[in-house]
Amino acid sequence: MSKYLLEVGVEELPYKFIPMAISQLKNGFETFLNDNNVKYEKVNVMATPRRLAVIVDGLASSQPDVEKVVKGPIAKVAFDENNNLTKAGEGFANKNGVSADELYVEDNYVYAKISIKGKNTKDLLQENVPVIFSKLQGPHFMRWGSNDVKFSRPIRWVLSILDNEEVKIKIIDKESSNITNGHRFSKQNIVINNPDEYVSKLREANVIVDPDERKQRILELTKIEADKINAVTKISDDLLEEVTFICEWPVAVTCNFDEAFLTIPQEVAVTVMETHQRYFALYTKDGKLTNKFVTITNYTGDEFENIKAGNLRVIKARLDDAVFFFNEDTKKPLEAYVENLKGMTFQKGMGSVYDKTQRIVKLSEKIASSLGVNKASIKRTAELCKADLATNLVFEFTELQGFIGADYARVSKEAPEVSEGIKEHYFPLNADSETAKSIEGQLVGIADKLDTICAVFVSGKKPTGSSDPLGVRRAALGIIKTILEHNLKLNVSELIDETLALLPVKADVKKDVEEFFVQRAIIFLNNDYPKTALEACAQNNPCADFCDYVKRVEVIAGGVDEKLVENANRVLRILKENAGEVNPELFVQAAEKDLYQAVQAISFNGDYAKYLKDLTEINPVVTKFFDDVLVMDKDENIKNNRLALLKSLKNKYIILTDFSQM
Repeated sequence: MSKYLLEVGVEELPYKFIPMAISQLKNGFETFLNDNNVKYEKVNVMATPRRLAVIVDGLASSQPDVEKVVKGPIAKVAFDENNNLTKAGEGFANKNGVSADELYVEDNYVYAKISIKGKNTKDLLQENVPVIFSKLQGPHFMRWGSNDVKFSRPIRWVLSILDNEEVKIKIIDKESSNITNGHRFSKQNIVINNPDEYVSKLREANVIVDPDERKQRILELTKIEADKINAVTKISDDLLEEVTFICEWPVAVTCNFDEAFLTIPQEVAVTVMETHQRYFALYTKDGKLTNKFVTITNYTGDEFENIKAGNLRVIKARLDDAVFFFNEDTKKPLEAYVENLKGMTFQKGMGSVYDKTQRIVKLSEKIASSLGVNKASIKRTAELCKADLATNLVFEFTELQGFIGADYARVSKEAPEVSEGIKEHYFPLNADSETAKSIEGQLVGIADKLDTICAVFVSGKKPTGSSDPLGVRRAALGIIKTILEHNLKLNVSELIDETLALLPVKADVKKDVEEFFVQRAIIFLNNDYPKTALEACAQNNPCADFCDYVKRVEVIAGGVDEKLVENANRVLRILKENAGEVNPELFVQAAEKDLYQAVQAISFNGDYAKYLKDLTEINPVVTKFFDDVLVMDKDENIKNNRLALLKSLKNKYIILTDFSQM
């Protein structure tokens, strides 16, 4: 078996494009090999900021030879009356490279069995690899030089080798060779004789081409640096991936800044380090931020003082700005910034952020009232929840809205629960992050998100496709997660009415908003429950009580008797119109009385598992009713009474789910 290596050397790629390119190259090569019936064991894609590499292991030397049966003309057209080939027959034979003796007749048609020799893998690679690369897609592709083909960055070299042999290809304007380049600082050309030596030769030239190996090295080096000062790190996956894709040869350097900067909100210092500078902040063992951080540099030397000085100069400038903004902002209490929200537009036609805040206050109080919670802290949290948007520090660090508001609330001597609620009302920040723990954060957050969602729908800007510029999908998911995780007995359907009534513009969008919530719930819960159960139970509006919805889904997902589903669907098929009330005096047969008594005996007491069991246990009674009773009796009164009886049974079924969806 053979091994193929492709490496495309480029100018520094944007880090966000690299994972996309890895995925697309892997899919592209696998699709090409599978479509062309070329056997292989594994496609491995590696990348750094300066190179994209593909290694295909266990590659067959060619496609397998195949035999193919080709259908030709009708026999009497291919042969004359003397059984000699006609012009049509000769043409068919010549076209397929067979003699007259190799033709055969079946079902009045002429056939030829031909052998097709498999193409050489090298030839297939030459034909297809440039095509695979040309199909890569990503943001901000441009034309470089005089080429019409767009790509993320200019291509500098192409390496293409099958075992010990070059496979000549051309990608955009670069012809391939067997030469690659080492680390940028080394300016070293490296001859690759076969794919097996590729990774090791690059490592010798200060390039770790495997991103997983690079990532592991970054973690190990950072831990070594942290251990030196008895510190720990809190490295997010996103930051680790970004740092992995901005270096080829990671080296860890510990730097520090003036401890005086630790007086500003911790989140600000961490954001400066991690988001703006891609540093790893260091913490004490008990979780307090220190004035030290680790930076990963793409460096091959051993002189680090200039690196430390440069990083300190950059972070000091950023932190100086943060200290200035913090000091300016805290000259007045957080409450004073609420008035400034009048000059900030929320959405076109939906008033200012101040107007939105007033709606959040009213809606928060209604939510609190529906839950029997009467806390002044909820109203106060709602009043101040957006105040930090008018501060200098949030203008500079927009991603810290809420966090800065919480710090300013503490400085302003607001109650601790108000401060926490201001921070948490934005929670969850994404699909995987935690929800608000405080009741203030939960209720104000629900009010805020509901206002945003309804305003978007009223404005006619509901999300379509992958577009969700105002984050309403995330907002809906945040509401659902908060309700479920904290078992909040909220009727979101009623809250949608309340929210729409508070908006300055009116539109009939309630059903659209409800359907939007239901679809987000199904997508979110589909990780834990089958879609059939989720959709069947969604027929009873989940927005009325999401906690109740999940309880029903759990029971249905555990399994439902087939006979119960059959009987329920039979009832639903018969009941096309509304039926009246049951009159037991009109019963004619015993099966009617038995079914009536069975239905009357079933009542829901909050336990859906028991309720499903009760419905299952009356299956024999329902089955006997259908076996013994003609529902559509000639007597109109008897017929209507039997329909009413089935309606009473249907009403029992739909408490749990819509069995017609199963």
